[in-house]
Amino acid sequence: MTSPLVRPTGDRLDVAAPAAVTVVVPTFNESANVRELLSRIEKCAPPELPYDVLFVDDSTDDTPDVVRRAAPDFPFPVTVIHRDEPAGGLGGAVVEGLRSAGSDWVVVMDGDLQHPPELIHELVAEGERTDADLVVASRYAKGGSRAGLAGAYRLLVSGASTLLAKGLFPRRLRGISDPMSGFFAVRRKAVEAASLQPLGYKILLELAVRCRPEQVESVAEVPFVFQERFAGESKSSLREGFRFLQHLCGLRTASPLSRMLAFGLIGLTGFVPNLAALYVLTGAGLHYLPAEVLANQFGVVWNLLLTELLLFHRARAHRHWADRCARFALLANADLLVRIPLIALLVERLGMAALPATALALVATFVLRFLATQALIYVPRRGRDAS
Repeated sequence: MTSPLVRPTGDRLDVAAPAAVTVVVPTFNESANVRELLSRIEKCAPPELPYDVLFVDDSTDDTPDVVRRAAPDFPFPVTVIHRDEPAGGLGGAVVEGLRSAGSDWVVVMDGDLQHPPELIHELVAEGERTDADLVVASRYAKGGSRAGLAGAYRLLVSGASTLLAKGLFPRRLRGISDPMSGFFAVRRKAVEAASLQPLGYKILLELAVRCRPEQVESVAEVPFVFQERFAGESKSSLREGFRFLQHLCGLRTASPLSRMLAFGLIGLTGFVPNLAALYVLTGAGLHYLPAEVLANQFGVVWNLLLTELLLFHRARAHRHWADRCARFALLANADLLVRIPLIALLVERLGMAALPATALALVATFVLRFLATQALIYVPRRGRDAS
């Protein structure tokens, strides 16, 4: 038996006694579940297939100590990495586990026993049988179930999230019926951990989108019944839901073209507060030109919020928020120097009404605004850390 090892993230030590399968368990305050999870892994682990279990822990409770005390009671190596700075959330913990694993296969599962440990061997066996690089435990495959999800609300959110993800990434998620699953097996050689940029706990989505089709060539599925939590409380929250939306946006806008299109869509939504304010101001008798200047500020605030929260949420740390806001407002209003003469031309010379002229001018200048916004606000100067 191998003594457990507790270590900080930055201290790169090999996982003790690398085995054929490393079970990576990201944990956050799961101390009440540790011993039961290890006991069930011990009961179902085939003796001919060596295991090791790696907890990557972001807890604020005594979970690392519980793992350390429990480890000598089990016949396989049990290791814990405690992260003082939980970058990337539970998804980041999984990436840390992938970096540290020394086995051919890595099985990722939650520590709350909603993912049945009895399927660990079946996931790996299915991968070997089908020569798949990724094997997903799916609640939506025939024989699977979401029974352990508590309440209609969580069922609705889970189903809607799955539909949204598959709708945004139909090609890269082909063959994966449950991209929201946190229970899967992956060949270690098929994943380049450095390429992953997780945000929150939907690491399978991150892995499938960023590593496929270039690396993860084949996918298989094994049905499973989602269980009730053994102990503790669910980590699902509105905050995690918002991080999921941020993650989706980050994945979908990874290329420059898609990022520009997303910027354009955000700009389109900004038409609503801009034009609504313009309608009110001109209806109150204000001339359309000063009304446009005032109305533009409503669109600026709206666009800034969405751009910050959804489009460039990973590219903000190198500038203070006040600096970013000031630059964004300056650029958004600077384009009035182009837009107002264009609006005046459309209104005075071509006889267009103020509202359609404003909308046309906004469309005409959005590409310039996107390039300037990206270059002057969110892309750090060369040699400057943008972490």
